[in-house]
Amino acid sequence: MKYLTLLLFLICFGASGQSKTYYFPERNTAWEQKSPAEFNIETTLLKEAVSFAESNEYKGSRDLRIAILKGFEQEPFHEILGPTKKRGGPAGMILKKGSIVAQWGDTKRVDMTFSVTKSFLSTMAGLAFDAGLIPSTNDKVGQYVWDGTFAGNHNSKITWEHLLQQNSAWSGELWGGKDWADRPPKEGDIDDWKFEIPKEPGTVMEYNDVRVNVLAYALTHTWRKPMPLVLKEHIMDKIGASTTWRWHGYDHAWTEIDGVQMKSVTGGGHSGAGLFINTEDMARFGLLFLNDGKWKEERLISEQWIQKAIAPSAPNINYGYMWWLNKKGDRHWEGLSENIYYAAGFGGNFIVIDKENDLVVVTRWLEPSKIGEFMSKVAAALK
Repeated sequence: MKYLTLLLFLICFGASGQSKTYYFPERNTAWEQKSPAEFNIETTLLKEAVSFAESNEYKGSRDLRIAILKGFEQEPFHEILGPTKKRGGPAGMILKKGSIVAQWGDTKRVDMTFSVTKSFLSTMAGLAFDAGLIPSTNDKVGQYVWDGTFAGNHNSKITWEHLLQQNSAWSGELWGGKDWADRPPKEGDIDDWKFEIPKEPGTVMEYNDVRVNVLAYALTHTWRKPMPLVLKEHIMDKIGASTTWRWHGYDHAWTEIDGVQMKSVTGGGHSGAGLFINTEDMARFGLLFLNDGKWKEERLISEQWIQKAIAPSAPNINYGYMWWLNKKGDRHWEGLSENIYYAAGFGGNFIVIDKENDLVVVTRWLEPSKIGEFMSKVAAALK
């Protein structure tokens, strides 16, 4: 009887495990598509969600140089410092267990992805953590980068975790960008925030691209190689991504490491640059995270790192290591799982990871305020 029980358990466990098996697309081959009905997804409702995404295009100009300058016109000294690219129309993919159940638009078109880049940059820190280059995210960054970037009474307190959670309050100037001039308050006199005493690291989350670029700079010096090369070798080649994506820095953002000139990339595109990528490669990246850091059977990112990356930060329950979290805070999508997390970028670029439903959802150029409603429509299609 004991052996029969064990056999039944193994059969059930095997069936359960099989039901969780994901499909992983090969490079340069057609991505497997399945009918939503095969996964008990209501086809009509899913089509309504796609139609919603198609009809709620981001309202900004398709000439992203114009959209950027308009979107950040309140910033003093703001200018375009790196490459930009005119964008396409709405596009997206919905994966269920890795298979495509819906897609729209030109999914092979390469476009800017803005702050979605931050989640890729965070992953470069994760790879350094897994490789032992950064043994602890509580280490002071000044132990690794000692050229003065993290010198002084304030900046010397900053840890890797502070940079990753965007609560470092790093003070200074990098590549011509001044920390105090990046995304300033919409009210108040310029001198009120220009000469404000920096907040204590770890206490207040501030979305600030200069400080994100400081993280990219620090990781470049820690890896001693350019971030696009790290991303290509450790992630993109292994997940079968295309060769069309590019990760840019500002035109003048060069640093010397071991006698070699290297470009230090940006973590976003609000002054140009950042990650230029197609929808399908974004979906592959999302699928890697859906499968807890493994591509097929190969471990690329540790589960330990992913859990650290999606843990809420003390100053902002909706933010981890450059991933947004659907916890009950200011950015909660009502009625949807609190375990959902996502990368988000200017203009409605999103990579959403819904582990409970085995979903990856990618949107391009969806009006940003509509993402919660869109995801609710996707959820309504799941039986």
